[in-house]
Amino acid sequence: MSDHSFLEWPFLDADHRRLAVELEAWCEVELAPLAHCETDIDGQCRHLLQRLGDGGWLRHAVPAAHGGVRDVLDVRSLSIIRETLARYSGLADFVFAMQGLGSGTISLFGSPDQQAAYLPAVAQGRAMAAFALTEPKAGSDVANLEMTAIVEGDGYRLDGAKTFISNGGIADYYVVFARTGEAPGAKGVSAFIVDAATPGLTIAERIQVMAPHPLATLRFDACHLPASALLGVSGAGFAQAMATLDIFRTTVGAAALGFARRALDEATSRASTRVFGGGVLAGNAITQSKLAEMALDIDTSALLIYRAGWTRDVLGRRNTREAAMAKLHATESAQLTIDKAVQMFGGLGVVHGVPVEVLYREIRALRIYEGASEVQKVVIARQHLAETAKAGDRP
Repeated sequence: MSDHSFLEWPFLDADHRRLAVELEAWCEVELAPLAHCETDIDGQCRHLLQRLGDGGWLRHAVPAAHGGVRDVLDVRSLSIIRETLARYSGLADFVFAMQGLGSGTISLFGSPDQQAAYLPAVAQGRAMAAFALTEPKAGSDVANLEMTAIVEGDGYRLDGAKTFISNGGIADYYVVFARTGEAPGAKGVSAFIVDAATPGLTIAERIQVMAPHPLATLRFDACHLPASALLGVSGAGFAQAMATLDIFRTTVGAAALGFARRALDEATSRASTRVFGGGVLAGNAITQSKLAEMALDIDTSALLIYRAGWTRDVLGRRNTREAAMAKLHATESAQLTIDKAVQMFGGLGVVHGVPVEVLYREIRALRIYEGASEVQKVVIARQHLAETAKAGDRP
């Protein structure tokens, strides 16, 4: 059983503790083991979407006004859910995460009509959401998006491509970011809601990755949208994307934390039972050192994650720096933790489908998506330098 002492920390309240206990009990009964049948990932995602909806967990991904649990999105609740789901099933975590990320911009910036049209279905598991930001030539460098949205008649015409889009090919709608040209760079991007059946939108390619998830390249060829598809105001898309990522970037760290906790559980069990040198592996000083390093990294990640959530939820502050730190440390250290677990399993650790092997494949992408580790370092450094300069101006 994973360590739950973090629930006693002052970053969390009684509702969070109750959520963690209830979700843990649900996962023990409802979720399959980490390994999945890799021949029908699309079908499993749809199945998990329905189960998460029926369980009421997707209600945490939208505001209360449209079927959610809290008045506004609560980063700590989202993090607890992702951490817990990831310990049991990377695919269940993926499905939950995309419901939040794919609807987050609508929750934050959508009109009442847009929110009413999409968010209740997201919360109930009746609509699968997707967030379409990355392009073939613009990944972390969002300001250099090339896809265009040109005013045409009483709406817009979208042309271009998006790639590595999670839920691509199975989503019911996509929140799409395109260049509307109000100004160069970041100030000329807008966000749109595009239903999957919209003429001109096609799935150009399904992308196979090391830990199977539904990913695709989308093509937009003279894809016509009504004016009502625009999210918020024209030219605000970059700021909207960053605000959405500020919420969900912290939860990427939480998913990594869940993977790391599972790896430590597996490694501890292995070390406690594997015969070695007249005793068990856990009696070896080198093994104890590795377990200590894993436990230390896990607690450090948890502190950063729930601090980032507390900063936004309680202090009501933009948590760009704190979220970047949480994602960076949690994903990088989880990779190291899982690698150590694989090493403790020896040859068994690289057998396809063994939990630590599954975790080894699951964790790698988290160091890239929603801002690669190198980008997080730039964000942290810029925030640090800005705060230092501001402090220098004070008398």
